Amino acid sequence: ALVWGAVGGVPGLLGFRAVNTLDAMVGHKSARYRRYGWASARLDDLAGWPGARLTAVLAVLAGPDPRGAVRAWRADAAQHPSPNAGPVEASFAGALGVRLGGTLSYGGRVEHRPVLNTPGRAVGTHDVERAVRLSRRVTWLALGVCAGARLLRSAPSLKGARSPKRGK
Repeated sequence: ALVWGAVGGVPGLLGFRAVNTLDAMVGHKSARYRRYGWASARLDDLAGWPGARLTAVLAVLAGPDPRGAVRAWRADAAQHPSPNAGPVEASFAGALGVRLGGTLSYGGRVEHRPVLNTPGRAVGTHDVERAVRLSRRVTWLALGVCAGARLLRSAPSLKGARSPKRGK
């Protein structure tokens, strides 16, 4: 959402939110929404692409292991079922040196997902605090990048600017 706010201001935020909400409502892989839900899901993927890539890049820059973050992103992101969550989760896993994915349980349902950052170690309780710290750093950096982009976008053009006339 920050990226769309930087690019399009309030209309950009509202548009992104509308697409995201539509996906949440009908973007499911079910018989009821199969005919048109796919369109909202793909539109949401497209709208989320810039923010997800910015987040992944910032995880590389802010994380304790930038090389690991890049390696995991390049090696594993495409295996994730989500085109936007994949780069973010893989870069975070690589930056923190942990493995994510594998056999998971969601609401009593077991899912088998690809492992992100295979060379990493298993996640421990101490990694939660490290992940929160990295997430906060990435959040502040993203806010700074997007606020800066918005300021640059709204700054008056220097081409047509004239220096003030000195007194008469």
